[in-house]
Amino acid sequence: MSDTYTIIENRCLDEERALYASHHAEIVNCRFEGPADGESALKESKDIRVRDCSFFLRYPFWHNDRVEIASTYMADTCRAALWYSTGITIRRGDFHGIKVLRECRDVDIAESVVESVECGWFCHNVKVSRSRMCGEYLFFQSGGLNIDHLQMQGKYSFQYVQGGEIRDSYLDTKDAFWHSKNMTVVNSVVKGEYLGWYSDNLRLVNCKIIGTQPLCYATNLTLENCEMIGTDLSFEYSDVNATVTNVIDSVKNPKSGSIRAKGIGEIIFDDHRIDAGNCQIQLEQG
Repeated sequence: MSDTYTIIENRCLDEERALYASHHAEIVNCRFEGPADGESALKESKDIRVRDCSFFLRYPFWHNDRVEIASTYMADTCRAALWYSTGITIRRGDFHGIKVLRECRDVDIAESVVESVECGWFCHNVKVSRSRMCGEYLFFQSGGLNIDHLQMQGKYSFQYVQGGEIRDSYLDTKDAFWHSKNMTVVNSVVKGEYLGWYSDNLRLVNCKIIGTQPLCYATNLTLENCEMIGTDLSFEYSDVNATVTNVIDSVKNPKSGSIRAKGIGEIIFDDHRIDAGNCQIQLEQG
């Protein structure tokens, strides 16, 4: 395979499939916009390097292999930007179009801003670091996540994800980790209502958990050295092993396991299906 790249620079491109099926191309300081409103600019391309570019048109990167994107802007009109592609590296990206990333594999994002509804659906082997993301249903049904130093704001994040770890992050996201499997969150803040319902093997380590009715209907749930704030009606119908460093507002109908905490404001067993003796509760008040 040749290592020689064709340089394409300082151009404004608006044609349909303007650079379709390009191979070994380095695209520098170009703008994809104009009256022709062309889409799919780099569809079916391989070994592409893009830097200092701006995209305003739809579907620029579909069915690509080995793409490097650096210091590049994608406007909110650049919808569905990266789909069905593998080997994507993004550095200092600023992306704003809806559905920016879908059905992609081997993705590495760093030092970037992504504001996109429905970002990261059905993706595998995704690394995100030192970035900020905002949107709904982020990383829906994705897997192999490796995330650190992420600032996230949105709703319904990480639903149906399978496998991965999140570290040193701030996740402000309602209904996070529903139906997730084999996820670990370390040294992070997780803020939002109804965290982790129906999850399987969700592990939270040294985390601050904020919000009402967290961690219900969960199996194989583990909390290690976590703080829980404003977490009323916690752990309902869950199989849980938790060590909590502060007083939990309330715990309701835990199914089995153990809960160890500084205290619990209220312990509620009001359902005939739950045997209170199946979950051992140890308080360390004083």
